Amino acid sequence: MPAELMLETDAYSLLRSADIDVPKHRLAKNCTEAVEASKITGFPLVIKISSSDIAHKSDVGGVVTDICDEKELIFEYNSLLMRVKEQAPDAHINGVVVAEQISAGTEVFIGGTFDPSFGKVISFGTGGTLVELWKDVSFRLTPLNENKIKSMIEETKISAVLHGFRGTAPLNMDALIKIIKNLSKLFEENDSIISFDINPVVLSTERAVCVDARFITDINSKKKERILPAKPLHADVFKPKSIAVAGASPVAGKVGYFVMQNLLEFKGEVFPVNPGREEIFGMRAFKKVSDIKKSTGKTPDWLIVAVPAVAVLGVIEDAGEAGVKFAVIISAGFKETGEKGAKLEEEIIKTAKKYNMRIAGPNCLGVMIPDMNLNATFGPALPKPGPVGFISQSGAIISAVADRDITGNVGLSAIISVGNQSDLSFSDYMHALAEDGKTKAVVLYIEELVSGRRFLEDVQKIIHKIPVAAIKSGRSKKGSAAARSHTGSLAGSWEVYKEAFKTAGIVTAPSITRAFQTAGLLASEGWPKGNRAVVVTSAGGFAVLSADYAEDNNIELIELDNCLKSELNAVLPFGWSGNNPIDMVGDAGDKRYAQTLDILIRHQDKWDIAFIAAAPVTSIDPVRLSKEIVRFSKQTEKMVVGCLIGGDSIKPGLKILNESNVPNFSELSDAFSATGDCIKAAREAGFFSNEDI
Repeated sequence: MPAELMLETDAYSLLRSADIDVPKHRLAKNCTEAVEASKITGFPLVIKISSSDIAHKSDVGGVVTDICDEKELIFEYNSLLMRVKEQAPDAHINGVVVAEQISAGTEVFIGGTFDPSFGKVISFGTGGTLVELWKDVSFRLTPLNENKIKSMIEETKISAVLHGFRGTAPLNMDALIKIIKNLSKLFEENDSIISFDINPVVLSTERAVCVDARFITDINSKKKERILPAKPLHADVFKPKSIAVAGASPVAGKVGYFVMQNLLEFKGEVFPVNPGREEIFGMRAFKKVSDIKKSTGKTPDWLIVAVPAVAVLGVIEDAGEAGVKFAVIISAGFKETGEKGAKLEEEIIKTAKKYNMRIAGPNCLGVMIPDMNLNATFGPALPKPGPVGFISQSGAIISAVADRDITGNVGLSAIISVGNQSDLSFSDYMHALAEDGKTKAVVLYIEELVSGRRFLEDVQKIIHKIPVAAIKSGRSKKGSAAARSHTGSLAGSWEVYKEAFKTAGIVTAPSITRAFQTAGLLASEGWPKGNRAVVVTSAGGFAVLSADYAEDNNIELIELDNCLKSELNAVLPFGWSGNNPIDMVGDAGDKRYAQTLDILIRHQDKWDIAFIAAAPVTSIDPVRLSKEIVRFSKQTEKMVVGCLIGGDSIKPGLKILNESNVPNFSELSDAFSATGDCIKAAREAGFFSNEDI
């Protein structure tokens, strides 16, 4: 049976069973029953069509309010039925609900939907018929506790009204919190409910009443089984000493050719595998992977598979028997092509598990480890080594990121194309990178997560060790129930992912460049310990802009106390700003910067973040200033953000910062925006609270 709309009388009964207040009501099959129902509800009252085929009653004229007596009730009852039959002639009509009219109060909205990646999600916001237009809504993943409910409410604009606005009395927040809590529990425990809208919930000073209730159910819906992770992927997997390439080719243009060409720089052993060749790129070629061990006594650490899809299963079976434990399947033609490809992919993974072999891909670009000169892809040259790992669901994005202009000179520890994630997923790779000793932050490019809850749990286990920045594509709205549900319409893929990332402490980036800027900042400086900031500059314009950008990003520019001012007065000339931002006057050189930074080192308990901004002027030697910034970063336990802004004249200084992995932003606004994103994520991850700042 497909998903269907629950009758509103049944929805009311379900809500009452969860100790949730609903209007007095009765279902009437005719005018006589409607009049009898009015004796229970009283006047004024509302009548509503009851039909599982009509999701939005008002769209077909199926709702009448402010009915004040029996004569009006009989007239409106008959008129309503005539309108609905005209507007929805094929709808099965169960009757008319006669209900108490709840008119005094503020209308809010509570909804629930099932997200294919993260499961059940609760929403809250401004209610009424224009809920999709206002889009004043916030989301939380179930289960909810009271703190989550309160924070969800506070994120909305309607919350100001609920607390009392311009002299109005505060509304019954305890009753609202109770409803959301009980609805969340009801939704979580009832697998047949796939979506619901309570719109409006009418909130007054005395009560909170669920006036309209729409539940979409599917009796065939079952709770998703929890996907248990396999044995953790060890970091040593990314330190191969030997690699076999099945499908290696000397023919330019073939994938196996490009893989072999890229592996020429690899310092370990490479074993080409091709049954039709004796030699490839001057190296002896083997007919099968198992022949390598028979001939040399060695089992390759990695196997790169670049053969047609129909031949992959045989290659994996042969390599498994030979003892290979890690394979990167570049070949395409699997579940991304349809049912036949999906079945072949399942067989390959089943075979790999038989031999305890882990699989990257299939349908992936491959893997790069820059500090090993290892480019096991058919993509471009390696980016420079560094502290940021990159895990991507798109091979084309990896090719773009390998261009250093995209990463902003942020060095990379590993670049991994996840492909179809038939075995290894984002979670597995993140765990391995967290343990490799060189990765200090990770960037993710995500199109869709298969097991979002497991992903969030895994991120929360490693986020204290390596920060994670993510860029999510595919922000369109999804959900089979969207057309019949306010929640389905509002809770698009992006909104749920954004809430999920926030919950886990992931920094959500608006672009690829910003993702790497943010990751580079976190890899160098670690998580910010608060939002108290100081700005040091010799440019008045930068000082003014810094104050604006700080306010835009909820970064607090600290007030300089008398002690700090006194020490700064001793080294800075007359006319310096006398406050924060610390404008040291335009003729400041690297010595004046050094003296100011020394004072901030001594007083680093008073700030959490320092922005060092400079323009290319004759009084500044960019190399010396950069060395001072590096020294400052090493001698503080706080976040230091370089903002050397200019062209060719500052490049020698940027080289110093890059070599020391100290972040620098060429745009002042980017520096504050990225830092603000880090602060928000750090707060969500629990590294500091609102009280701390």
